[in-house]
Formats: sequence, structure tokens, C-alpha cells
Amino acid sequence: MNPQAKLLFITSLFLGTTITITSNHWVMAWTGLEINTLAILPLISKSHHPRAIEAATKYFLVQAAASALLLFSSMTNAWYIGQWDITQLTHPTSCLLLTTAISIKLGLVPFHFWFPEILQGTSLTTGLLLATALKFPPITLLLLTSSSLNPTLLTTMAVASAALGGWAGLNQTQTRKILAFSSISHLGWMAIILVYNPKLTLITFYLYCLMTVPIFLTLDTIKTLKLTTMSTAWTKIPSLTAILMLMLLSLAGLPPLTGFLPKWLIIQELTKQEMTPTATIIALLSLLGLFFYLRLAYCATITLPPNSINHMKQWQTNKSTKMLTTTFITLSIMLLPLSPMIFAAP
Repeated sequence: MNPQAKLLFITSLFLGTTITITSNHWVMAWTGLEINTLAILPLISKSHHPRAIEAATKYFLVQAAASALLLFSSMTNAWYIGQWDITQLTHPTSCLLLTTAISIKLGLVPFHFWFPEILQGTSLTTGLLLATALKFPPITLLLLTSSSLNPTLLTTMAVASAALGGWAGLNQTQTRKILAFSSISHLGWMAIILVYNPKLTLITFYLYCLMTVPIFLTLDTIKTLKLTTMSTAWTKIPSLTAILMLMLLSLAGLPPLTGFLPKWLIIQELTKQEMTPTATIIALLSLLGLFFYLRLAYCATITLPPNSINHMKQWQTNKSTKMLTTTFITLSIMLLPLSPMIFAAP
């Protein structure tokens, strides 16, 4: 892709995100979301592969439908209440329509079908944008309207997302699809605490992005798209592949690593809200995700593929890992001990 065109699309993504997260008016928020959608479409379809074109078409249709529903929700609220302010969304029908629209945009269950397919049809770098940056504006809108949303509906969708994200990821062999179902599962954790502690949802999203970015960058560096190629890719950059195991376990939420922090805080907050059964269910459902993260970690660190077929050994590359990747890797593994300092800060 032409560098000038790529710069234009990336700038448009920043512009769309900024407009949405800084606006008070529903029409401005909607405009920002539309700019984002139009800016990412060329990046999805840049390879001109049929799967990429299919992914771009699906993405456009899904996002256009969600945006129309969001606009309809805000218009209904303005019709009854006479307010276009984002924080003044109080009409029950509007709240229901907004929850549906944002769930479609994010890929929460039962509106998750588009997300794994689109991630599978794009490159890893565009997939990284779809899994992190493009989820920030819809999550911001959810945070701004959190006081008006239905807690029962959100909790149901959150538990369903955590369950399906873990369950559907079990039999996947494509790394991009595994990361897509991982994203759906993490969205469940964010949604379940949204009504009770919106700041915790934002912290969880930030930490999820912090852990997902280095995994995507590492997979892009070692050019790994399938589990079978991952088991032979260790020869390319052995140290990076070994650390990939720790990053995956951090994403799974194992205690000494960064990923344990959001899960710990969310379970603590749910218990405070006297939702112990819900906390127990979502904690048990995270074990499903742990299984496929462990399988990925196993494939990343074994020295020989677990079958009798002879694989050609790949050449070790001497290129150094980028500074950005190493910074994100360090943060995605070692942030837990710093957490008291983060939360104690005024």
C-alpha cells in the first residue's frame, strides 16, 4: 500500500477515535465511529485476497447496521426526553437499543459471529487494530452511559461471552481466530463490571490491550498464522518464542503476571456487590480460555512438533526485536508488582 494512503487512513483512525471519545453529542459520536469504519476498510482489504475482500465487506455491513441502530437509539431518546447529550440517555428503549448497537460493534455474544471471521481474513497488524484501537470508542460510549444500562442484560451477555470465548477457542488451529475468541472472552470480563465500577472496565481494557499488542507483534515477527507453523518457528528467534509463552499465560490471567490483575480486581468487586455466584461462574469459565492458551504456549515452546512428519527446520534470523515490542512484552509480564503504586497514585 502507498505510504501516503496508509498515513491518511491511520490519521483518520486517530481523528475518528478522538471525535468519539471527546464528544458530548450523539451525532458527533456517531460521526467519529463512521470515520473509523471507513478508515479501516482499505487496511482490511489491502492484500486484495478474496478472504480480505470478504472480511472488509462483512465488517462494513456489520458496522453500518450497528451505527444505524446507535443513531436510532439516540434519536428515540431525543424524541422522548428532548436531550442529545450522551450522558442523558434515560429512556428504557433507547438504553436497550444502545446496548445492542455497542454489543454488535464490540462483538459481544450473541453478536460475535463477525469478529473471528474478519480477524481471520486480515493481516496480523490490521487484526491488532481491530482487536484493540477500534474497540476503544464503543467502550467509551458504554462508560459514559453506564449508569443508565440494564445490569441483568449486561451480566447475562458478559457470562455468555466468557463462556463462548473459551468454548469456541478450544478447537481452533488458526492463531488469529484463537486471539479473536480470546478478545470476546475478555470483553465479557469488561462488560460484567461495567455498571458497578466503570473505571475498572477501563483498566481491564487498557491491560488487555497491553497484553494483546506484544502477542500480535511477536506473531507478526515470526510470521506464524497456524499452530503447526508455530511449533517449528522456535528456531527463528528462540528467546522471543520462549517469552511468547509468558505473554500467553499473562493473557490467561495466571497470578504472578500482569493478566491476573484485572481478573483479581473484578472478582473482588463482584464479591463486594454480593454477586459471588456470578464471580464464581466467570472465574470457572476463564479455565476454558486457560486451556487453549496453554496449548498455544506448549506449541510455542516445544523444540519438535508432536508428530512423526518431518518438518523442514527454519533458518534462525539475526534481526533484532523492535524496541516497541520489547517494551510491551516487559509491561505485559511484569506489571503486577507495580499495581499498588498505580492505584495508590492520586
